[in-house]
Amino acid sequence: MLATLDSVLLTDEAEELGKMISESEIAFQYRQAKSKLKNDREAQRLIGEFIKLKDLYEEVQRFGRYHPDFLSITTRVREAKRDMDMHQTVAEYRQAEREMEDLLNEVSKLIAGEVSPMIKVPTGNPFFDKQGCGGGCGSGGSCGCS
Repeated sequence: MLATLDSVLLTDEAEELGKMISESEIAFQYRQAKSKLKNDREAQRLIGEFIKLKDLYEEVQRFGRYHPDFLSITTRVREAKRDMDMHQTVAEYRQAEREMEDLLNEVSKLIAGEVSPMIKVPTGNPFFDKQGCGGGCGSGGSCGCS
């Protein structure tokens, strides 16, 4: 494939956009929160405990309510998840992660919108996923585009 001047310029612009995002305050806060989480022994202990219990839970789920430890494992998993989620460092990381994801979703929507308003951008957020085209244009369903 031959590289045209347009594709080279577009690649340069994409690299510049990536650099701007990487150097943003949101990205800085995300990296800082990630580092803090990685170095917090209590948070790592809670995460490890949750992962172990989650593995047990998946094993119990194979049998469902008929497994003798179904209720106790289910309760322990919920408690471990709550303990992990309530830990300050984990909560700060989750918030920073959410803000970073929101920034990337917004940039993706803007780029897609500049190409065509019909382009769908899966954001993982039901509010944004339902805006614009409803998914019927190319899937054989009724079109929900405005």
